[in-house]
Amino acid sequence: MNAANANAMRLANDAQKLLETGSFPSAASLAALSIEESGKVSILRQLSTASTAEEIKASWKNYRSHTSKNAQWLLPDLAIKGARKLEDLRPLFDEDAEHPFILDQLKQLGFYTDCLGNKNWSIPSIVVNEDLSKSLVQTAKLLAGKSEVTTKEIELWIEHIGKAPKTDFNAMKEALITWYAAMQDAGLKEGGVNSMKNFIENGVAFPKI
Repeated sequence: MNAANANAMRLANDAQKLLETGSFPSAASLAALSIEESGKVSILRQLSTASTAEEIKASWKNYRSHTSKNAQWLLPDLAIKGARKLEDLRPLFDEDAEHPFILDQLKQLGFYTDCLGNKNWSIPSIVVNEDLSKSLVQTAKLLAGKSEVTTKEIELWIEHIGKAPKTDFNAMKEALITWYAAMQDAGLKEGGVNSMKNFIENGVAFPKI
């Protein structure tokens, strides 16, 4: 997880450098790769609580799937539209959602020329503009800016999240709250208010990009 986070930040920083030189298509595509790398962390958490051969196989399949790893890229857009609670983020992981495929296509459009539809040629420097590139780079940097994951954190994750039925969203929310409290007790999160409980029940403002 830490290796994925570090590599995601490296890619995001490289994308920022490309953005600053005006290489917008390459910056956008590299940012998309960074977002995918950040997405590995949640999949590895999922793998840590897998209890059957089928769940393990599904987790590794998601780990190697570009679209499964980039589901978070729409987070800033949801925040702008008013998302504040965990419940508001469920569209990010909807199995029928189109946004993961859109980012994967944007990544390809930033790297390659192609002929699409009815003889429409796609040229990276024309298709990917500065605004799109800047937005993706900012999102990549936001998602890559995570603290180090410790062994104790994952042990607590397995202990609390692993017990919750994966199809019961309310049970998962309660498990997240108890996990965060255990993290506080272990000194891995700041004491006082349970920020996860506050996020789930009351909502919080997401960082602006």
